[in-house]
Amino acid sequence: MSRTIGTVARGIRTPIIRQGDNLVQIVTDSLLGAFAEENITVHDRDIVGVTEAVLARAQGNYASCDQIAKDIQHKFGNETIGIIFPILSRNRFSIVLKGIARGAKKIVLMLSYPSDEVGNHLISLDQLDEKNVNPWSTLLNEEEYRELFGSNEHPFTKVDYVKYYKELIMEEDCEVEIIFSNNATDMLKYTSHVLCADIHSRQRSKRLLKNAGAETILGLDDILTESVEGSGYNTQYGLLGSNKSTEETVKLFPRDSQKFAEELADALKKATGKNIEVLVYGDGAFKDPQGKIWELADPVVSPGYTDGLIGLPSELKLKYLADNQFADLSGDELRRAMTDYIANKNSELMGSLESLGTTPRQLTDLIGSLCDLTSGSGDKGTPVVFIQGYFDNYANQ
Repeated sequence: MSRTIGTVARGIRTPIIRQGDNLVQIVTDSLLGAFAEENITVHDRDIVGVTEAVLARAQGNYASCDQIAKDIQHKFGNETIGIIFPILSRNRFSIVLKGIARGAKKIVLMLSYPSDEVGNHLISLDQLDEKNVNPWSTLLNEEEYRELFGSNEHPFTKVDYVKYYKELIMEEDCEVEIIFSNNATDMLKYTSHVLCADIHSRQRSKRLLKNAGAETILGLDDILTESVEGSGYNTQYGLLGSNKSTEETVKLFPRDSQKFAEELADALKKATGKNIEVLVYGDGAFKDPQGKIWELADPVVSPGYTDGLIGLPSELKLKYLADNQFADLSGDELRRAMTDYIANKNSELMGSLESLGTTPRQLTDLIGSLCDLTSGSGDKGTPVVFIQGYFDNYANQ
């Protein structure tokens, strides 16, 4: 009888990871313990995902508000700093903003509307329609925003982010002005020294500001790219991908993720004799249909992965085959025909009718999203995910 189970993802519990821990050893030991406990047979091309949070924690990749402030002062001096397009998040941006404000004398904060780039809404589309406001051409100050839309709390967190961010900046003895626009160059009406706080659109924002004549153009990816007074750092992403750790510190996106993935793969090869793929994963790339929030607040889903995870899936759409090539078959005859067709499929299916409706995304984005959903972001205690059968298909018996 053919195998009846396809892809399986298991959350693997580990000890609580602390700074300085040997994460490769801890993950390896945790996996070996799980294999023994559940009588799991390991195969080549099984996958292990490790959340970026525990890698950064093991590295001690943290920074304080004072260290952020020091870098801001070094790179902006005493100029008024225009911050454009931050996301609305206590976890992702509040402590970063606190550190920036501590290093500045005045901030002009530009919020995109009706939502930030990951889908956290300041106001609804219905409110825009009701007030006949075009968010792509209308620049609002705080007074105009309040007159039009009043006070709006985030639907999940119940936070009025306009008020919250304003008070947070003022608590650092920093002057603040808040404006609302989706045009990066509108900031140049207030200051020519700009910090781009957007994540996935940051390169475009920087280009538009440069073309418009801004004097200083930096992104969150340009802050803490090297250690400041002993801080953590990330040469590639700076403050992007950071999370709140305490009221005075953030955990940065991990360094050397590629090196870690390769070292863990080597350790697992020695321990199991199998070639296991490894990736470090952060936020999954998916959108919540209820809250309209796009989960990906990290700069990438996976900052490090083994070579076997490079590329896109090359898959056939079973229902298309069943409704077209094999519409006149059923039962065992259909199963055999489908199995033979899949076993002999072309390696490159992009654009073919037989692949229509499959998911043309990077493997690391798909697998990282699966890992993120499996491990969760709360108290499951499973920062490692073990996946089997991901590369199998209907033809594999």
